[in-house]
Amino acid sequence: MLNTEKIRTAFPDTTVFKDPNIVAIFKAASIPSFLRDWILKRKAESDGRIHDAEALRKYIYDIIPRRENLLELKDAARSEGATKKFLAKIDIQFSVRSNEYTFAIPELGLKHTETLIEDYIWNRIKDDVVKTAGGWGLVQLGYYGPDCENSRGCFTLLEYKNFCPYTIDLDAYREARSQFTAEEWIDVVLGAIDYNPEGYEDWVQKHTVLTRLLPFLEPRLNLVELAPKGTGKSYLFGRVGKYGWLVSGGTLTRAKMFGDINGKSPGLIASNDFVALDEIQSIKFPDPSEMQGGLKAYMESGEITVGKNRIIGGAGVILLGNIPQTEMDETKDMFRKLPEVFHESALLDRFHGFIKGRDIPRMSENLKINGWALNTEYFSEIMHLLRQPAETLVYRHVVEKLVDYPSEADTRDTEAVLRLCTAYLKLLFPHVTDPDGIDKGEFKRYCLRPAVQMRTVIRQQLQKIDPLEYGGKNVAAYTLREAKE
Repeated sequence: MLNTEKIRTAFPDTTVFKDPNIVAIFKAASIPSFLRDWILKRKAESDGRIHDAEALRKYIYDIIPRRENLLELKDAARSEGATKKFLAKIDIQFSVRSNEYTFAIPELGLKHTETLIEDYIWNRIKDDVVKTAGGWGLVQLGYYGPDCENSRGCFTLLEYKNFCPYTIDLDAYREARSQFTAEEWIDVVLGAIDYNPEGYEDWVQKHTVLTRLLPFLEPRLNLVELAPKGTGKSYLFGRVGKYGWLVSGGTLTRAKMFGDINGKSPGLIASNDFVALDEIQSIKFPDPSEMQGGLKAYMESGEITVGKNRIIGGAGVILLGNIPQTEMDETKDMFRKLPEVFHESALLDRFHGFIKGRDIPRMSENLKINGWALNTEYFSEIMHLLRQPAETLVYRHVVEKLVDYPSEADTRDTEAVLRLCTAYLKLLFPHVTDPDGIDKGEFKRYCLRPAVQMRTVIRQQLQKIDPLEYGGKNVAAYTLREAKE
């Protein structure tokens, strides 16, 4: 059992008390975990708990308006000059043609065509806007009526305040991590994403759950997870952080994924840390061959040409599908029920690893955290920062110094194993920035061996899809370097 005092001592400003009964209120209001923890931090009493659930419900209703409240907000801005401050996700655009900034609040239905941000306001809020890529903040609306210059009135942004209540310090985070054993840290991370470590049977189950977080930390890490229903795939990819995008069913076009031909919309891969295609069997692709070609190009190099526009992205592509427990067998063709887009070996080869969803238990009450844990919003920001090129170079260097492989190893296999190891290192051993700073046995157990296993499943599926090309070609032996260089 993880020591509560140890967590609170190591992270004095970034822990919250997560009560399942209180968490349920936020879930009912469809509030993401990262936003929930900010509110908990703001409204908790001296002991860290929420004692008045009804007052919390009222506060949530007051501070996060719904779409049906838009007319009320517009009227307040127009008639009173300003609205009360509220929490919202804003989208800001700059028009070269008009030399103006505009904003939209998609959840409310407020559009760019209705808004304007004056220069003096932009200069005041831009620092907060820039460091809040996800767009969430405390907002206050105002209104400017028609005048001789503007024949139409518009709504304006009077205030915008980044809701993050702390400064993110990666060095302090690394120092805090160094105070925990590997086993303890796994439990800390599980609590950060709302799971109760004591609800799992063994470290394998815990480790498999955490594998879902790898695309949060490593740019352009592409994964496939086929798992039984009810194991929490949608929750983790859709609610834990604000930098990813979850596509749940419906139709997905090439333009939506990569950008439109005129360059006005950059597409999902250019504006997110990852794009997770949930319930992949139910997603429709209007032009499968076009999507297939786009995915192959992007997943190979991280860029794609759309019309005359070169689009560069850092998003990983994640396939999430439901599959019965009885069909979870990597020695069989598990991809046969996926959309035809993914029935080509050249595309499948570009996925780095496979998450064995059968190792993850179905969600139950005993898997919900109940106690002190890392603030989810804080942890999601940490993961996002660890994606930075400078951070990735540091951890990749450590991995390359630790992992050995034969010269005849397949290049894609090698890149996959090294990327997965780098992501695991960021997640489980973020304090290790030197090859000599990690226990080699722990690196093998928690990073290298799982990475090889994940790539091996992809290789096995390739052999089923395209036996002529991949038959008899197995993943090479990836081992630890014995000697220092």
